[in-house]
Amino acid sequence: MEVTPFYDKKMVCLNCKESFTTTKVRSRFARVVSTDSDFKPNYADSDVNPMFYNIAVCPSCGFSFTDDFAPYFAPGTKEQIASVITAGWQPHSLGGERSLEEAISTYKLGYLTAIVKKEKPLTTAGITARTAWLYRIMENRAEEQRFLTLARNLYEEAYSVADHVGTQMSEPRVLYMVGELSCRIGDREKAVQYFSKIIETQKTSTEPQLIELAKERWQEIRQEK
Repeated sequence: MEVTPFYDKKMVCLNCKESFTTTKVRSRFARVVSTDSDFKPNYADSDVNPMFYNIAVCPSCGFSFTDDFAPYFAPGTKEQIASVITAGWQPHSLGGERSLEEAISTYKLGYLTAIVKKEKPLTTAGITARTAWLYRIMENRAEEQRFLTLARNLYEEAYSVADHVGTQMSEPRVLYMVGELSCRIGDREKAVQYFSKIIETQKTSTEPQLIELAKERWQEIRQEK
């Protein structure tokens, strides 16, 4: 039996508790050939991109989420979700293989859900950064810039409230994302400020590669000036 790159994963909606399946990519089929300076992975096979399947969309209520969403709903949140998301939702499945356009629409649903549910800035930053990356694949620069700006602001907020604690995202990595995305949206002043913050931690850092990356980017910006 031939193994395909895709498989179905059973999910339970965090919001309405309905069961549904969503498509995922088997890791052995997703070969990263390079990584952009803001950590966007570039895959050998553009049709097998795990990023397309990051957001699970509940077919029943439209609630769209990633594995990083918290199970907790603040009082009144479910009512908000019902009026902002479910009220305009036509029940349908976004399981199965996704095109680039379909992937982008699931990220926009995920972003809206994260805002209404008041997810952590770090979680929402991850969604907006990946939306920007999908627009980069599409070569839609205006939309890429728009989502990079949203992501930069959210990562900065995440840093200020120490959102990264207890996640796989280290503080230097959050700082790097603020610096790198600032650089990409043309805010050189903030880029230098945040890259400098990382470089200052080099004596105590457990991430020497990140320090080197920050130094390289810092140099590049200085030279551009």
